[in-house]
Amino acid sequence: MKRLATLSLLCLMLVVAQSNNVRVITIDSPNGGTVSGNPRSGPLTFENPKPGGVVGKVKDLQITSSKATLEAPPGKTLDESKGERTATFQETVTVKRDRMTATGPRLVYSEKTGQGVLEGPAKMRQEPKDKEGDPVEVTANKMTFDVDTDISTSEGNVSLKNGRQEGKSDTVYYEEKRGLAVFNDKEQVVLTRRRTDGDLVIRAKEVRSLTEDKRLIATGGVTLVDGNITTTGASLSYDDKTGIAFITGNARSENKKEGLVITGTTLQHNVNKHIVVNYTKPYQLPTADFKRVGEK
Repeated sequence: MKRLATLSLLCLMLVVAQSNNVRVITIDSPNGGTVSGNPRSGPLTFENPKPGGVVGKVKDLQITSSKATLEAPPGKTLDESKGERTATFQETVTVKRDRMTATGPRLVYSEKTGQGVLEGPAKMRQEPKDKEGDPVEVTANKMTFDVDTDISTSEGNVSLKNGRQEGKSDTVYYEEKRGLAVFNDKEQVVLTRRRTDGDLVIRAKEVRSLTEDKRLIATGGVTLVDGNITTTGASLSYDDKTGIAFITGNARSENKKEGLVITGTTLQHNVNKHIVVNYTKPYQLPTADFKRVGEK
């Protein structure tokens, strides 16, 4: 039994070591750049007069700036502490991964956690998969990029724009490949769809949006404002391609201009035609389509 426990511990330590090893960052300052500091114990400072002249790479993430510092934990050398070191990039930082590009004044990367924290004001833009699509543009006080996944988390005064839609909240979790954005706010998430005949506004505690598919769900008590019509309920799903929203859970819709009120278990709201009707068929929110990575 004791031997099995020892083997399990050794296996766990090996997995952690391998995970940290993949997160090891390489930094270079070619073509006129300089490197100074103690090459054994550090810190090492990389500088380059050219914008983006200092290049850091870890897995599929590239970080460029004019200056970077690589540090080892106290009491360890730079070589023996690979997987535990910290790299700080400053002076116009650019982060790139596949179709995503982010910029900010300073980024701190930890090999131990595999996360790079980009301080704000930070901006991110992801190009669409095809010419017909819309880019995803995010601004925030802070952005965290995970090198083990394609996930970023934006915090503080977050705004995410995608085509005619803009969502505002405290935090946004974003999966780059799927285009899944999860908005959360201690008060309420506000999502606005710009229209020539008056903006469509959705308010909720949480909003999950598939930016490529132009679909979303909202939960935690929702309000949909469509001109003179206000529809409320417990949750909502919306498809921007059809203009159809389903509001469920003690749903209520009021047209103030016409003095009409409709209530029901599920209401179908056509935002293109500004029409609300009772939906009599069974309806279930498509939550499975909007699950985060690893979420059950």
